[in-house]
Amino acid sequence: MAVRTRRRSNPEGRMSLGQHLVELRRRVFWAAGAVVVGTGGGWFLYDLVWPQLESPIQHIAKSHQAIINFTNITGAFDLRVQIAFTIGIVVSSPVWLYQIFAFLVPALSRREKRYVLAFIGTAIPLFLIGCAVGWIVFPHMIELMSSFVPAGSASFYDAKYYLDFVLKLVLVVGFAFELPVFLVLLNFVGVLRGKAILKGWRWAVLAIVVFTAIATPAADISSMMLLALPMTVLYFVAIGISLLHDRQVDRRKAAEELASSASVDATPA
Repeated sequence: MAVRTRRRSNPEGRMSLGQHLVELRRRVFWAAGAVVVGTGGGWFLYDLVWPQLESPIQHIAKSHQAIINFTNITGAFDLRVQIAFTIGIVVSSPVWLYQIFAFLVPALSRREKRYVLAFIGTAIPLFLIGCAVGWIVFPHMIELMSSFVPAGSASFYDAKYYLDFVLKLVLVVGFAFELPVFLVLLNFVGVLRGKAILKGWRWAVLAIVVFTAIATPAADISSMMLLALPMTVLYFVAIGISLLHDRQVDRRKAAEELASSASVDATPA
């Protein structure tokens, strides 16, 4: 009886600030737990991942001396933990991405909640594709930068700096590919109109170019374009979806207003 009374008094299912905080804590707990479990699995995948990370250095070593250098006693252990944690973030992405969208679901109407599965089904592949693009690009970036080493010189790469460079690139590109999904989500929630997103397209494209220029060497145009083109295409796809959604919302509101005015006119004086 108490539950029915509560539902009647709160038909829209609105949550108080305290309830939002409890819900946020629960979502963060599940997301963090998934990352921890993924990190545990990543610890055992280290022997498979490290040779792939080291392969560009081995390729460079064919032209001049190049090695990865561990500068402290705990360096190798820290490197393994960092690789395991990054693997944990990637493999657990379906869980923590779902938790993010599930936390935002209450802001959507009942009709719009059916699109949540589409959001999740798009966000997960895009994140993994972005990580894959970063993984494909990083060997070319390292080999390009090593080409500036003078003949007869040796390259000693600090293990921590090298790993930070590679893993941050992979994750940053993965997160960058998520931007269009969150733009569409903000549009569905009602925070951003499609026209507002379209209006800032020049600044968005400039931001994408600047981001890719920072994430890749300025001289490596091919790597820069490999990142910039799909991000730009995804941005305009998000604009198209947002504009179509706005058109549907405007039509629905117009129909509701017309029906409301018609009912008022039909009411006898």
